[in-house]
Amino acid sequence: MAIDKPYSDIPGTTIFDAEQSRKGYWLNQFCMSLMQAENRERFKADERAYLDEWDMTEDQKLGVLDRDLNRLISLGGNIYFLAKIGATDGLSFQQMAGSMTGMTEDEYRAMMVGGGRSIEGNRYMDEDGGDR
Repeated sequence: MAIDKPYSDIPGTTIFDAEQSRKGYWLNQFCMSLMQAENRERFKADERAYLDEWDMTEDQKLGVLDRDLNRLISLGGNIYFLAKIGATDGLSFQQMAGSMTGMTEDEYRAMMVGGGRSIEGNRYMDEDGGDR
């Protein structure tokens, strides 16, 4: 039985629900392993070898190697777990978020200080009169 996901048509948004959680379980476990200094050092010494210790998909591993956070979110990554990769790389959450939006850190900060993104184009696809 398919679960109704009324939130599935929000442009540019992946909701971390039970399905995403299952899909990203090992990816998120890998990220949490980076909370331990020893694991961060092992990862930084040979990223691919460390990733190969985890039961992640090849696409997830490549997403980590490319530091493609948007891709990792679509593959089940939770941003709060993915932040451990950024921290391992010495990045702030703000720097990571900026990279996900195609903005520089300064542009992202200015956008957020200015009230965030406009809601125009960021609502449900059929919100302006469609059948919901």
